Amino acid sequence: MHVDIAEAMRYLGAESDAATEALVREAAAELEQRVQPRFVYRVLPVTASEEGTALASLRLPGSMAARMLKDSTHAAVLVCTLGAGFEALLRACEARDMARAVALDACGSAFVEAGCDAARREIAERFPGLYLTDRFSPGYGDLPLTVQPDLLAVTDARRRLGVTLTESLLMVPSKSVTAILGISDTPQPARVRGCAYCSLNQTCTFRKRGTTCAAS
Repeated sequence: MHVDIAEAMRYLGAESDAATEALVREAAAELEQRVQPRFVYRVLPVTASEEGTALASLRLPGSMAARMLKDSTHAAVLVCTLGAGFEALLRACEARDMARAVALDACGSAFVEAGCDAARREIAERFPGLYLTDRFSPGYGDLPLTVQPDLLAVTDARRRLGVTLTESLLMVPSKSVTAILGISDTPQPARVRGCAYCSLNQTCTFRKRGTTCAAS
């Protein structure tokens, strides 16, 4: 897997000048040599009732999950992380070159997303002829962060990936993502689009600059 440089530049929030891009490319090259995304996922049946949407015994409250999974018979629960290796690499970089560390952090965000994309491709290959929804995560829409412990538990992510939660439900290591993807017999429209679905829509640095993370 490789770091998407354009994606890293967006996370960095910097102008696309030659010097900054060179710094990001150097950080990306070091990251790819030292760390690779790892992921686990588990496929579970989807059931819907008046009490809400469930993946086996895992309850997903709110309208977001119901909307995303309404046509799905199964869903994949995914956890992807750069692991503790990235945390150590970032700390070492911060001690010697803060500008490079900022670039490395942006590359880390892009790299864990690349890992999620790789997981999606693997899931799609596992279910040929079926269709996946957009992936969505706790914090999107009205799917609360309180489901995070259950997502980690159902995938055994603590043992298999070393991913844990703080008391405020933030994941450790920091470059970790949980997500859900519905699996359907019919093509699925893109549903997770725009700032309204993002848990960071009130604090987003992109929006403060008058743009979005989807802007090129």
